[in-house]
Amino acid sequence: MSLTAVAHLNFTGQAREALAFYQSVFGGQATVVTYGAFGLPAGLPDTDKVVFGQVTADNGFSVMAYDVPGTDGPATPAAPSTHRENGTTITREPFFLSVRGATVDEVSPVWKGLAEGATVIEEFGPAQWAPAFGMLTDRFGVTWIIDVAAEYRG
Repeated sequence: MSLTAVAHLNFTGQAREALAFYQSVFGGQATVVTYGAFGLPAGLPDTDKVVFGQVTADNGFSVMAYDVPGTDGPATPAAPSTHRENGTTITREPFFLSVRGATVDEVSPVWKGLAEGATVIEEFGPAQWAPAFGMLTDRFGVTWIIDVAAEYRG
C-alpha cells in the first residue's frame, strides 16, 4: 500500500479560477464539480461554486481546492502572522506549498507561471543550499517555495 498527501486549498469563491491558473502553470487535467452538480437546488446561493476541484499532472503535481460554502470575498487560504524580532518585522506564513525539481530548467517555468500577479518574497535564483530557490505568494494568497533538489552536505 502507498500513501500520497495532496494539498487541499480552501477558497471563498475563487477555487475555479485558482484551479485554472494552476493547470496553466503545471499542465495536467482539471476536474471541477459544483455544489449544483452535487444536488444543491438551482436558485440557491453557491450552486455555481466548487465543491470538489483538482488538478493532476503527469509530472507528479496535484492540488485540490474548493469554495467554502456561504463565503464570498478575497481568497484567504490562511492568514500570516507578524512579530518584531531584533527590530525587524518578521512575517510567518501558516504554510507553504513546495515544488522541487531536479534541475533549474525544470522548475524555472513553474516559477515564471506562478510569479504572474504574485508578490515575490525571495527572488528565484542560486542559493547557498540549492542550485535555485525562490519564494512567492501567488495572486490567490498561496505561498510557494520553488527549488532544485540538492544533496545535503551537513
